[in-house]
Amino acid sequence: MKKKILLVDDEKDIIEMLQYNLEQEGFEVITAYDGLEALNKVNERPDLIVLDIMMPKLDGFEVFKKIRTKKEFDQIPILFLTAKSNEIDEITGLDLGADDYIQKPISPKLLIARINNNIRKAEFGSDGKAGPDFLKIGPLQIDRLKYVVNLDGEEKIFPRKEFELLYFLANNPNRVFGRDVLLREIWGSDVFVVDRTVDVHIRKIREKLNKFADIIETIKGVGYKFRDIETN
Repeated sequence: MKKKILLVDDEKDIIEMLQYNLEQEGFEVITAYDGLEALNKVNERPDLIVLDIMMPKLDGFEVFKKIRTKKEFDQIPILFLTAKSNEIDEITGLDLGADDYIQKPISPKLLIARINNNIRKAEFGSDGKAGPDFLKIGPLQIDRLKYVVNLDGEEKIFPRKEFELLYFLANNPNRVFGRDVLLREIWGSDVFVVDRTVDVHIRKIREKLNKFADIIETIKGVGYKFRDIETN
């Protein structure tokens, strides 16, 4: 079955160019030219969304937040597409939990590689490797199949990348991982993201862990590790 991609951009030329290249690679493509139209088209359940930031009616950040509030859509990979090289925009996207961030002008081959990489991760997990479907560490329960995190009896919502980063660390307790390793394992070697990406996601994970935030320990000058604690 063809994978369905939702392209969202207010520039018709960009949509037509990307649509042509994606269809040549065997993707089914649906399109939207503004934020409100994108929210309607997401009901067609795309496998991945390429979302421009600067758009009329609703910008990409607002569209992203609205999509992520709907449980049936909260695990669709979303790639931000923007002409800006402004670090603030990139950090904002990472803070929201974006799966990837691509700057214009776009190489169709690079975009296709990013799309394939993110779809693969969505289907098979961040590293494509086997791992237990369910982890229980003290008050923390992680269901890899359902993408559900339960903390001290309360269900917590984690965007995909935060979930995959938490799962990876929890599945490798007491091992210290540098930022470069975490970037490679979670985002992949063919995706360019900066070290700051890891720090942003760790901060967001800790916020959701509340009083258990210190279960993820910072090793100064090295990286992060998940502390192995006694199971209740």
